[in-house]
Amino acid sequence: MTAPDTLAGRAVGVLAEPDPMGKVRLTRDAIDAWTNGDLAGVGRADPPDRPGRPPRPELLRPAEMPRRRKAGSLAGRIALLHALAHIELNAIDLSWDVIARFSAPERAGTPLPEAFFTDWLKVASEEAKHFAMLSERLVALGAAYGDLPAHDGLWQCSTDTAHDLAARLAVVPMVLEARGLDVTPAMIESLTKAGDPESAAALQTIHDDEIGHVAIGKNWFEHVCVQRGDEPIPTWQGLVKTYFRGELKRPFNRLSRDKAGFHSAFYEPIAVG
Repeated sequence: MTAPDTLAGRAVGVLAEPDPMGKVRLTRDAIDAWTNGDLAGVGRADPPDRPGRPPRPELLRPAEMPRRRKAGSLAGRIALLHALAHIELNAIDLSWDVIARFSAPERAGTPLPEAFFTDWLKVASEEAKHFAMLSERLVALGAAYGDLPAHDGLWQCSTDTAHDLAARLAVVPMVLEARGLDVTPAMIESLTKAGDPESAAALQTIHDDEIGHVAIGKNWFEHVCVQRGDEPIPTWQGLVKTYFRGELKRPFNRLSRDKAGFHSAFYEPIAVG
């Protein structure tokens, strides 16, 4: 008897796929199947410990990464876009990992409504779009994803928070993606000054989409807190101190964070700088 085709099963398929553009294609296929009602519900599945990866780029520890050049040069722009493409590839997998890992209520710690999975499917869709845009820009500049080394620390947050949905939401959308809101405007300005409006426009799209990702993460984090009877702000601060391997550094892009509904009462009390 063939197992039913479910959203969680599709998530595992994306995670296992080693080819980056294959992940993009499988993501789009899953979205179409979900939208058309061709899947037998969310289902449940066990995600792999690590996602599939291509033979290139070479993955290094963060401390081993070469110093990035300024974005004004062609080499600097390629290095910046390559680093961002690597982040977006990991973001595709992180989105699907949330769907697969927490499809099981016992792992989520609370039953999750279908709207939770629909929201994360939207995030996965946009992360796939971002990776494809950045890959196209690299090709336009005479390069390709995989040409440069990339650091292997991004998946660590998935491993660290695999046991706790609240911790995953606290760290990935509400720290890592929120940090993207802080730093992306300066990158856009640098690319514009360097005479690369196409790359600047791609980063503006990413920034604007990720306001929504932070909002989704924050809304579901609060949902989980309500289900568990926890106060969101102190719970978030405690989880960040426990699971985020770094510091929350000022300055913050308060305007974009506020648009996401992620207000300073969360992060300012534990920020540095």
